[in-house]
Amino acid sequence: MNHCEDHNMDKKMVPRTEQEIESIMKRLKRIEGQVRGVQKMVEDNRYCIDILVQISAITAALNKVGLNLLERHVSHCVSKAIREGSGEESIRELMDVIKQFSK
Repeated sequence: MNHCEDHNMDKKMVPRTEQEIESIMKRLKRIEGQVRGVQKMVEDNRYCIDILVQISAITAALNKVGLNLLERHVSHCVSKAIREGSGEESIRELMDVIKQFSK
């Protein structure tokens, strides 16, 4: 067992499926394309409001990815930790990341 697997076991991680990884990667690549589009808009000296609308769309898309990951984490990893008796630590970690996410 390598260090990463050790770490994952300590964290009660439930590995993502290939389908979950593919879905997340597709969304992140779409967001990456949107960011490149905003860079081009800035280079082309486009109207500020148009750029801000695109930035708002990117922020919403990133938040959606984050919330989907958060939901999956709760229903898989936190749930597993609770069943296995380490729920308090997992919930504390979850609350810390929720606080970070909501800044």
